[in-house]
Amino acid sequence: MNRIQTLFNIKYPIIQAGMIWCSGWRLASAVSEAGGLGIIGAGSMYPDVLREHIQKCKGATLKPFAVNLPLLYPNIEEHVQIIIEEKVPIVFTSAGNPAIWTKKLKSHGITVVHVVANLKFALKAQTEGVDAIVAEGFEAGGHNGREETTTLCLIPMLKDEIHIPIIAAGGIACGRSMLACFALGAEGVQVGSAFAVAQESSAHEAFKQKILEANEGDTKLSLKKLVPVRLLKNEFAERVAKAEAEGADKETLEQLLGRAKAKLGMFEGNIDEGELEIGQVSARLTKITPAKEILMKIWEEFLEEKERIKNLNLG
Repeated sequence: MNRIQTLFNIKYPIIQAGMIWCSGWRLASAVSEAGGLGIIGAGSMYPDVLREHIQKCKGATLKPFAVNLPLLYPNIEEHVQIIIEEKVPIVFTSAGNPAIWTKKLKSHGITVVHVVANLKFALKAQTEGVDAIVAEGFEAGGHNGREETTTLCLIPMLKDEIHIPIIAAGGIACGRSMLACFALGAEGVQVGSAFAVAQESSAHEAFKQKILEANEGDTKLSLKKLVPVRLLKNEFAERVAKAEAEGADKETLEQLLGRAKAKLGMFEGNIDEGELEIGQVSARLTKITPAKEILMKIWEEFLEEKERIKNLNLG
């Protein structure tokens, strides 16, 4: 077992990303039951909803699971208190300063992992005492780094400077990409888009179908003047792209974004007017399958490719 498997007490070093509107208790418990680490995405939940999902996840699996906690969320204090009260074993923090909550969470015996997209924030998170880092490359769906550093560049960059375990994220949906990340220095992988189309994902079926129809080039990093986010192309994304091309300022983009656009698209299924967050790897996804099947296919291919590389005769 490597450090990630030991840290989380999981069989496979495969983590399901905490995706808003996709990662409820059904998906999280299914991934954990299969031997990975399932994550409840708290970013789309009011405090009472988060408590309900944690309790249902505990009822569905006795294995470890985590909560993803965006630190800029307005109900952050209530979320933290619920996580402590419900004795959630692992928290993945993102979108904010890890200095604010890491010590409090760890004082209650909670393992803390922080999501970063560059070396600067990885070093800061390590200094603040987090237990591991998720290094998320430019390929990833959802909110992303302004630097646009790809996973291939980001992982070895962090490995040279970081001594705590690194979990690679962005563009990973098969065993080959997992093996590549391990070769670069990662000890685990976080998978988002592939689990977004799992049977247990809480994403709307229309959104899942839109993902499966995606081709190469159908996603784009947008809204860099606000919080960068990778979006699947639709009418809403085209309006955003047009506004950005015309030099729209932050206030104009905020008005265009409005409220609850992600919920409208990803959870309610309005694939024209909603915000559809998904990664570049969506172009490789072809069907809706159970979370366990997705996880095991990645792991088995990882082992097969590891043997293939070992047996290469390169002279």
